[in-house]
Amino acid sequence: MSLSRIALTSGRSIELTELRMSSAYGGMLEGYPCKPINDMKVRSLQRQAGRTFSSTPVHLVPPSREYPDQTAGAFGPVEVLPAVACIGAFRSAAVAPELDSVLHRSALTVVWFQTVLDVPSGEDADLALRRIRWEELAQDYEL
Repeated sequence: MSLSRIALTSGRSIELTELRMSSAYGGMLEGYPCKPINDMKVRSLQRQAGRTFSSTPVHLVPPSREYPDQTAGAFGPVEVLPAVACIGAFRSAAVAPELDSVLHRSALTVVWFQTVLDVPSGEDADLALRRIRWEELAQDYEL
């Protein structure tokens, strides 16, 4: 059973089968959000996704970054990621047309950030998430 379905802009429907959400800045004890910290957080989330879902490729939807204060500190200006970090396991029909649709599916693990604590669904999902190039990124597998 899927948690939700997302309609990609390509017309393909994908199913979200597992979702892990966390605070983008949870556990940050000192410092401030800036490019070096954010880059480290993004890489860490990608590594976590790769370890957790090791049998599928991992794709990062590049996060938006806001600059609410141009005053530069020791590590540059304040740079803020969306509040919620997400890792999702997605499944869909096989990419390769020659594969038996009964026996094969495709899978992709996606890392993204979003502003709200909602499960992405349908055509209301963030446009960056809906623009995933599934046919290029996902991997077919046999059931």
